[in-house]
Amino acid sequence: MTSTIPNIVIIGGGAGGLELATQLGHKLGRKQRANILLIDKNRNHVWKPLLHEVATGSLDSNLDSVVYSAHAAKHGYQFQLGTFCALDPSSKTITLATQLDGDNVEILPQRQLNYDTLVIAIGSVSNDFNTPGVKEHCFFLDSHNQADRFHHSLLNSFTRVHQASNDQPLNISIVGAGATGVELSAELYHVADLLRVYGLDNMSANKLNINLIEAGPSILPALPPRISNSARKELVKLGVNVCENTRINQATAQGFITSEGKLIVSDLMLWAAGVKAPDFIRDMNVFELNRANQIIVKPNLLSSTDDNIYVIGDCCACKIDDNKWVPPRAQSAHQMADSVQKNIIRSLKQQPLVDYKYVDYGSLVNLSRYSTVGSLMGNLTKNSMFIEGWIAKLVYISLYRMHQMAIHGAFKTVALWFAEKIMRIVRPKMKLH
Repeated sequence: MTSTIPNIVIIGGGAGGLELATQLGHKLGRKQRANILLIDKNRNHVWKPLLHEVATGSLDSNLDSVVYSAHAAKHGYQFQLGTFCALDPSSKTITLATQLDGDNVEILPQRQLNYDTLVIAIGSVSNDFNTPGVKEHCFFLDSHNQADRFHHSLLNSFTRVHQASNDQPLNISIVGAGATGVELSAELYHVADLLRVYGLDNMSANKLNINLIEAGPSILPALPPRISNSARKELVKLGVNVCENTRINQATAQGFITSEGKLIVSDLMLWAAGVKAPDFIRDMNVFELNRANQIIVKPNLLSSTDDNIYVIGDCCACKIDDNKWVPPRAQSAHQMADSVQKNIIRSLKQQPLVDYKYVDYGSLVNLSRYSTVGSLMGNLTKNSMFIEGWIAKLVYISLYRMHQMAIHGAFKTVALWFAEKIMRIVRPKMKLH
């Protein structure tokens, strides 16, 4: 990087980070008005709301991901592979940890990078609330690598049930009935039925026993009751055991143990009961944090402790009012990225910054091929515009297309849509390896 133009460093290539890098690459990087650097610990990007499809094999992350280095070359920014581990605001430097390969051989040494403006967009990780046994026995869906791990274990379990001489079911338990848990439950039934097409005749949805476990009184607790009730009805119809008001005290090799001492027998266990910012953010002792380790920001999304550091996405704690925070959703990250890119450009022009305004466009939950339910225009209608069926499905798909538009542009998004249609003809409907 040269010293004559500002260095803008973005840590985290999730929905918000990648969209921001793309926008700044177009408006500043290509015009040599700033050096734009995106850093991520992975080489490719998968839209986080689709990780449940990666986990079940409905989506192949090797084919449907964005490779950062190739994308950077086309959109005016730079990419470095690295894991953020330390920050020194006084010298405006970040530290990236030693990068190792799968055999623990060093790829890159620990290194420091300078910034003039830093954007932290590192996302969130699952919050196990220090529940004993969860880290040892449960899968998480924080990244596409974790989703791939679950997928491989799921395929092994499908094969075992298919080739077994008895009629034992496959017991899968999911803790956390937010959007991830609900959508994963439905997707599992869909792929189990697809297995017959590919020779696993003895494995079907009838041999699935899925427990969806929620500590609160209702599934989808962050959404309006009409949506959660509709989703519950569809899940029960599929055969999901919806366990509300059920708290988990421990995870063991045999399954989950509830607060009442009951064992929920499980062959596969997944934890999706909440999110928090990674613990190392707290350990840095640099930022003001809330209870979920999220970095508290000013209304313009600058950190409350440093005017050179913006925070966006799931790791950002931005208040809507005195009692509510901006929810950790893809639409929030998209809006924050747009707000920060405008403020960065305004600061380069020495113009005053503008405050971020969260707009709730509603919520949608996709129950695989069975149903889609949700509400639109949350701020305008107070989540009262309920939709379901093919209209809701169309709107749900459009959210992903909007993300693709933001990072690829209109022409390539249309081209990708055609390519997906063609690939559905020539490849299996689910990933079988």
